[in-house]
Amino acid sequence: MKNKFYTYIQNLQDQIVAGLEAIDGQAKFREDIWERPEGGGGRTRVIENGAVIEKGGVNISAVHGKLPEAMQTYFNVGDVDFFACGLSLVIHPKNPMVPTVHANWRYFEMYDKPGNTINSWFGGGQDLTPYYLFEEDARHFHQTCKNACDKHNPEFYPKFKKQCDTYFWNAHRYEARGIGGLFFDHCKATEEMSMENWFDFVSEVGNSFLEAYVPIVEKRKNIPYTPENRTWQEIRRGRYVEFNLVHDKGTLFGLKTNGRMESILMSLPPHVQWVYDHHPEKDSEEERLVHILMNPKDWI
Repeated sequence: MKNKFYTYIQNLQDQIVAGLEAIDGQAKFREDIWERPEGGGGRTRVIENGAVIEKGGVNISAVHGKLPEAMQTYFNVGDVDFFACGLSLVIHPKNPMVPTVHANWRYFEMYDKPGNTINSWFGGGQDLTPYYLFEEDARHFHQTCKNACDKHNPEFYPKFKKQCDTYFWNAHRYEARGIGGLFFDHCKATEEMSMENWFDFVSEVGNSFLEAYVPIVEKRKNIPYTPENRTWQEIRRGRYVEFNLVHDKGTLFGLKTNGRMESILMSLPPHVQWVYDHHPEKDSEEERLVHILMNPKDWI
């Protein structure tokens, strides 16, 4: 399964990079191959200063070795070895009317010292972080997520949508990072779902990513915007940074397992502001967004 999934994310990386380069029309992804001293490595692809995308990355990695002590405590296990592979992407567009997007699909195995697999699971999801709320975009993104889920189990979308709203929550701000999407983790074999079934589901979601995001970019990338719109975007990007550095488990795992720092911090936008005690104007589009983020809603 680990070889099958790693082959899948290698191909998916190629597809997503091609799709994003096409919609940007100017910038190209730069590739960076790296190795992890303890075992494994990855293929980082980063795009910067494009016509549409200000900064973004579509990265894959496959790392293995002894599970560090900090992560042994986190997983409540002893001295074990691990394998982890996944694709992680973040796209920060230039135009404030175009939302930031994040996605991740991953597979994990754990082994005892003789090398027997003692645990394995899938995880992942995709979520949208707008700076200005276009409700039809929110509905499109969520409907695409629901369509992918419904092909496998009608209970998946409401369950994983709720988990997304719960996970991408900036608890110290009492607000969501964005308008959500899907989040699932520790998807293990059961009587109802084999690991092959989970692979089919996760790859279905991964394959739906461009369909979920690209039409939104096409609609919004040429909308005129003001310096004030840009300032708001950079203030909201600050909240994005806060989540990734304070709450995100993927960032934590990378930091605790001697992951590649440039790839881990690739998710951070290039231009951000923190304005002291900032509040949007009453009855503004900016205030409307904040109200939605404080009270996640069902978009379908």
